[in-house]
Amino acid sequence: MENIELLIKALEYIENNLTEPIKTESIAEHLYCSKSTIEKLFRYINNISIRDYIIRRRMSKASVEMVRNPEKSLLDIGIEYGYGSNEAFTRAFFSVWQVSPSEFRKNPSAFELFPGYRLDRELMEEKDMTDRKKVDISELYDCIKERTGCFLILGDIKRLIPINEISHKAGDLAIITSMKRMEQAAGAEDIVFRIGGDEFVILTNSSDEDYAKKVCKEILSHNDECINWEGREIPLSLYVKAVRYEGGTTLRYSDFFSMLHHELSEESKMQYQPEKS
Repeated sequence: MENIELLIKALEYIENNLTEPIKTESIAEHLYCSKSTIEKLFRYINNISIRDYIIRRRMSKASVEMVRNPEKSLLDIGIEYGYGSNEAFTRAFFSVWQVSPSEFRKNPSAFELFPGYRLDRELMEEKDMTDRKKVDISELYDCIKERTGCFLILGDIKRLIPINEISHKAGDLAIITSMKRMEQAAGAEDIVFRIGGDEFVILTNSSDEDYAKKVCKEILSHNDECINWEGREIPLSLYVKAVRYEGGTTLRYSDFFSMLHHELSEESKMQYQPEKS
């Protein structure tokens, strides 16, 4: 939990300073930790470097600025997010969106940011993950704010420690398989993300309780199914819970993630567990 809280504070620091120069050293100093600690933690959870996350987050915000303020010049937008020339801003924008800022502004609806946030796909079949809309980790903050009143589906692997004791690779496979189960149960507009080593969340785009129950039931239907590690069949089950999210536009990362971890605490699990069937 301590590491996750550290990550949350890092995300919040970045969010509050997107238009200012941000160095990893500054983040580490703000969090009273070493540079290597926050870099390793950030990459482990988000599967992206701090530098790349900051670029993606800035370009995500810049793209919104282009659409909402068409009278604002691209150079002014670039300068706002720390780029001193059109060339530098264009390079950063292209690295994220694969188009120039001017091309994007002409037809923003034609482009969709594909995720930089992924688990290890070498153990997954990519074709199984392409039917649903994907959202980059750098867009997550905005999506959370927009979906007030929608349901969150929380998932936590049961008994991961014994699986890790068999092999850490077996544990990795359990994490990947769990994420896959969450993604396959999610709807086309739902977003799946990881909040810890063995904890996941589906941010749905629905306020319908029956829909949330349906998603939970689909995930739970796979409980006790086995993963195969080097010929050994290992049962894998998830704890699953649906929670209505009542946040708002004043959202703070720390409040949101603290709520998620509270709902996934051992105390909360004892109070609530939907039936498998």
